[in-house]
Amino acid sequence: MKARPWLRGLACSLIMLTVPGWANEIEDDLIITPPPAAAPAADETSDSAAPPETADPAAPPVAAEADAEAGPAASPPVEQETASVNEMGPFRFLDTDVMPGTTRRLSWVASESFLGISVPTPVLVAHGTRPGPVLCLTAAVHGDELNGIEMVRRVLYGLEADELAGTVVGVPIVNLFGFRRSSRYLPDRRDLNRYFPGNAHGSSASRIAHAFFEGIIRHCDALVDVHTGSFHRTNLPQLRADLDHPAVLDLTQGFGAIAVLQSEGPPGTLRGAATQAGIPAVTLEAGEPMRFQPEEVAQGVKGIRSLLNHMKMLSRISLWGEPQPVYYESDWVRADSGGILFSRVGLGDRVKKGDVLGTVTDPITNTRIEVISTVRGQVLGMALNQVVIPGFAAYHIGIEKSRDEVAEEAATADELTPENEAPDADVEEAPSPPPVEAPEPPPEPLPETDERPD
Repeated sequence: MKARPWLRGLACSLIMLTVPGWANEIEDDLIITPPPAAAPAADETSDSAAPPETADPAAPPVAAEADAEAGPAASPPVEQETASVNEMGPFRFLDTDVMPGTTRRLSWVASESFLGISVPTPVLVAHGTRPGPVLCLTAAVHGDELNGIEMVRRVLYGLEADELAGTVVGVPIVNLFGFRRSSRYLPDRRDLNRYFPGNAHGSSASRIAHAFFEGIIRHCDALVDVHTGSFHRTNLPQLRADLDHPAVLDLTQGFGAIAVLQSEGPPGTLRGAATQAGIPAVTLEAGEPMRFQPEEVAQGVKGIRSLLNHMKMLSRISLWGEPQPVYYESDWVRADSGGILFSRVGLGDRVKKGDVLGTVTDPITNTRIEVISTVRGQVLGMALNQVVIPGFAAYHIGIEKSRDEVAEEAATADELTPENEAPDADVEEAPSPPPVEAPEPPPEPLPETDERPD
């Protein structure tokens, strides 16, 4: 009778040992576990981890305490390397995934064109293997400006995508309509670079500009828009940029020794619209229209590659022989008589006030009139030798003045100018009239005096 209580207790113990989970409960009581908030991360994030009640109880207490002390920074090195590699995923662009370390040729199609048909525009994309910005290069917004086409081609096909950080998007021929016709304009005789950022319900030019701006430019972090001179003019390789924007100023500093001219992006231009949208943009001017010029192309390509290095997208270094000149003011020197222009200076020459820049000779009377520089500076642009009329803009001079000097002179001019009068505008840089949205009748080509070098 005395043994019955002992036997009864032994039987109960054997029964409890057979209950599922009982042994785990005993072991959990023996292990010093952290508070619920500090539960192991594997139980929370891993899809393959077992529920807490069936988790492996054999983890030693010392390991648990070490994990708690180490915190989140104590993740294994292998996991850190995997995360950095997976950080650079495909670049989604124009409904296509461009994989890291690859270069693709895509097509952009405007939603609606002047002719009512779709014209695919080639777009080159180089997507790197490391995180970085998206830089966009555009050319031939005016269809007769050929130097930029070659610049974009050389830069994009010269990239090794597996060495690139970020992405480079290149559109060699934006105005494919004008390019096919060897024309500066669209088929409706409108200048595409007067309609950005465009209007989805406006004229043909506005619709094309809107589709391009939304489909391409909005996906980029910076823009370089390449142009040339217009209508028998040529430009020294130079940047047009609004230096009042810090991000734009930083962009210009990556181009090496290429000259920079302070210029607000006029309304309607691609550069102005991009900067207004928060995308720092510059215009790279180089050479003349209707020609491929190897020297100008090579200098532009060198500047863009220097920019890629400045933006930490490439590690290559381009060496320049002289510092970057910056001009906060410029002036056009005009011919005062009609005849044939013969220049005595070239692009990049430095001139003083009173220097003879060229002569205009009347072919009938043999009268020769000298074109005299009215300022001191550098020749940034000039007309090619041709027949000119009085008032023709012949030489574009970057004036060597500091920014403070320009601001002080502007303030003085504002005080001296009557309220009901406006100072003479530089018609080459002045904004064009507002675009005419009515499809009929189409406007005539813009006259020479209404052209902006952008």
